[in-house]
Amino acid sequence: MSTTQTKAVTGEFAWHDLLTTDPAAAKRFYGELLGWEFEQFEGSPGDYPMIVANDARHGGITRVEDGPARWIGHVRVPDADEARSRAEAAGGAGMGEPGDVEGVGRWAGITDPGGAAISAFAPAYDTPAAGTVFAWVELMTSDPDRAKAFYAETFGWGTGEMEMGEAGTYVLFKRADGQDVAGVIRTPDGAGMPDTWYPYVATSDVDGTTAKAKTLGATVYVEPMDVPGVGRFSVLADPTGAAFGLFAPAAG
Repeated sequence: MSTTQTKAVTGEFAWHDLLTTDPAAAKRFYGELLGWEFEQFEGSPGDYPMIVANDARHGGITRVEDGPARWIGHVRVPDADEARSRAEAAGGAGMGEPGDVEGVGRWAGITDPGGAAISAFAPAYDTPAAGTVFAWVELMTSDPDRAKAFYAETFGWGTGEMEMGEAGTYVLFKRADGQDVAGVIRTPDGAGMPDTWYPYVATSDVDGTTAKAKTLGATVYVEPMDVPGVGRFSVLADPTGAAFGLFAPAAG
């Protein structure tokens, strides 16, 4: 793991893992699409390629034997076990056993009351600040009010709102200092989709990168569109089935 001059702080996403049954396909896809490189972590008991971009490590890829492919974000906390206990008291559940690696830190998987997976992470190194590669993180949920209460108890996140015109009100999660860390959107009626977290990856060209992703086998859920004053985005699934977004901030 690398140390950078700009560091993550408590309450923000410090690392992202892709869980997939086909790590090789995932590496090919993200490498060709975004120019990511991958470096094997020698301290891992198994194959764990880390995502390297902008001269820093930002996440990794983990093989799973079954289940849907998905991204899981790790939120920086002082004590991972304590955060997991708070999550369980707030109606969530532990996911697997907490783990730790010397020099890396300790993490504890969590599923929120809607079933969305996330992790509490107490790192033993200075993690890169949020936004440098993974530009944003979003929770899609059938019950935003339940999610707001749960994450307030688990990570101490506050909330704010941003009016989105015809799209309605967008809920923002905020860390203790008031900085935005993630967004919340309501699952479309009748979509039948499980609650899920997914990251947005920074790109300078949402349209071009989305078009390239299609040629590489991605499925596009939301075609490129603008959020006035915020930026341009799209939402896709990689060839292994994991949802993610692309984002470019508005100029100026």
